[in-house]
Amino acid sequence: MTPGTTHRRASIIHGYGATPEDHWFPWLAEQLEAHGIPTTVPRLPNPLHPDPTQWSAAVRTAVGTPDQNSLIVAHSLGCLTVLRHLASLRTPWRLGTLILVSGFVDPLPAIPDLGPYIADGSPLDDISAKINHLTILRSDADPYVPPPHTDHLAALLNTTPTVIPAAGHFLTTDGFTTLPQALRPLHIQPPATQQRALARR
Repeated sequence: MTPGTTHRRASIIHGYGATPEDHWFPWLAEQLEAHGIPTTVPRLPNPLHPDPTQWSAAVRTAVGTPDQNSLIVAHSLGCLTVLRHLASLRTPWRLGTLILVSGFVDPLPAIPDLGPYIADGSPLDDISAKINHLTILRSDADPYVPPPHTDHLAALLNTTPTVIPAAGHFLTTDGFTTLPQALRPLHIQPPATQQRALARR
């Protein structure tokens, strides 16, 4: 282990229609790696036609059984998939940090094709009690995930979301190729250019 590294490890889980190269995922992985946190961004199969069994298997491989040094960041449909993985674990676990961006567990009116994937959401009983640090980010005007959907998820997890004004769905087309807000729970300072951008939001 080189100086400055930690035992922490991170996984970034993308959402519907995305790849590890999209949006703010590469930037966040680079920031975490720069702070000595090994980071994986698994490529979930068939992102335009997600299969819950295949996605769950991919997340299980990437995340495994988390511990207090584990960090998971998920976006959109990736949030539901991560929550299902955590709910499925049968061995004792505790997660250090979970950051959910535009998360939901209810069907999306804007994307009815995802209805079979979303189905009845995910069991969330006792999950929040096993997470040391939980952060939920949402926009005030998300065209795909209605803000009340993310508020409902936050309530189920016994927390309140952090609202980022005019963030849309946190996509590249919304201007999000970086996400400094995801570094705050880790007490990591973003580069100066991102700090200035964050201050303007």
